[in-house]
Amino acid sequence: MLLAVLPAGLLAVLLAFTAACGSRLPESDFRDRGTPGESLSREPAGRAPVKVGIITSATSPVGGAAFTGPRDGARAYFRSLNAHGGLGGRPVQVVPCDDGGSGVGNNDCVHRLIDEDKVFALVATTALDYAGAPRVSRAGVPDIGGQPIGAAYDTYPHLYGIYGSQAPRKGGEPGWGGTLYGGTEVYRYFKREQGARTAAVVFYNQAASAAYARLVMRGLKAEGYRVVPEEVDFALPNFPAVAADLRAAGADLVFDAMDTHGNSRLCQAMDRAGVEVTAKVTNVQNWSDAVPEDYRDAPACRNALWATGSSRNYDDTGQSAVRMFRDGMRGQPGGDTLSQWQLEGWAAAMWFTDAARSCGDRLTRACVERFMTRDEPYTARGLLLPVSFTPSAEPPKTRRACLSVARWSDDARGGAGGWTTQGGEMTDNCFTVPQLPYKP
Repeated sequence: MLLAVLPAGLLAVLLAFTAACGSRLPESDFRDRGTPGESLSREPAGRAPVKVGIITSATSPVGGAAFTGPRDGARAYFRSLNAHGGLGGRPVQVVPCDDGGSGVGNNDCVHRLIDEDKVFALVATTALDYAGAPRVSRAGVPDIGGQPIGAAYDTYPHLYGIYGSQAPRKGGEPGWGGTLYGGTEVYRYFKREQGARTAAVVFYNQAASAAYARLVMRGLKAEGYRVVPEEVDFALPNFPAVAADLRAAGADLVFDAMDTHGNSRLCQAMDRAGVEVTAKVTNVQNWSDAVPEDYRDAPACRNALWATGSSRNYDDTGQSAVRMFRDGMRGQPGGDTLSQWQLEGWAAAMWFTDAARSCGDRLTRACVERFMTRDEPYTARGLLLPVSFTPSAEPPKTRRACLSVARWSDDARGGAGGWTTQGGEMTDNCFTVPQLPYKP
């Protein structure tokens, strides 16, 4: 994962990096230690609220709406929970904090939430620079279901990212001696299930963009693809030239290391050049109802958009857990434009709730962490691929990895447009793939 400060337009690059290389593998077995500050959690069971902090880079250099999805999903879940009696009669009090997308602001949020507001836990953290992670870990405050934008969730104990981890997480270097590992399941899927053989990777002549592109190309080559690299100027990208190259190369797939605006312009150029591909592949951040607006001038490319991730398609209304999410978002902030990140924030809040309920009337942080580190993987009623935290002394060489896949269609939802699930049940959509090392 890229930890350097990125230009605003490259947030999607950083998030795509984590989506491609994050791990859902286990990591666990925390001893039942006396957690610092545990006495804060032993309030009388009566009506005292359970305080939960949500840190979000809601106002940041990359734009106000970039990080708010998980927060909005989690808050909607807790509103629904409180409407049905809360945690054994105790309401969940959400204490939000906007860190402004900076490390200084993040440290300030951590200080206020832990030292002043005395929150019991953090949920659905979504921070551009999680500088306060060491402080959260030292305080023994469970951080549940956060988005792994940086390497914190593969580094520190007490932090539980939404996709799980197999790393030792002892608070020093991330992963295994500073190295993390990611699989090639996305590339394997398109090769095995869609017959793709040639993949183009479009990226900016900027360090962060190029670094992610190199990782994607390495994974594609490991799966036997013919790879077509396409570098464009960050300030003055020539997308018509890229589209002409894609047509000449006969690309089946297009991956990118660009922002949404760049993707929109690339898609416009592809439509104008008559470029048809099996899939224009995007990531979980762009898996949302904003597609018609973002790609309004590129209908052909828009209908070739595919998204991959680790959670169930929010448009899969045949699933009761998805219907509950959609009902819970109705009338709430962000509810008019649903997204996959909102669903994952909802699942994070559910995860905390299930962990807290496992404690009965004796709610402690140690009890919550026992639930988080149990042997049985967690699925949030089927909203998540099985997630666990089982540490491995040695990094994995291969892994059986599953993925959720969806494709945008203007004809879905009665012609209103939406994401249609591909590849069948996500827990069956699995491949044994190599794990490639990379430095965060």
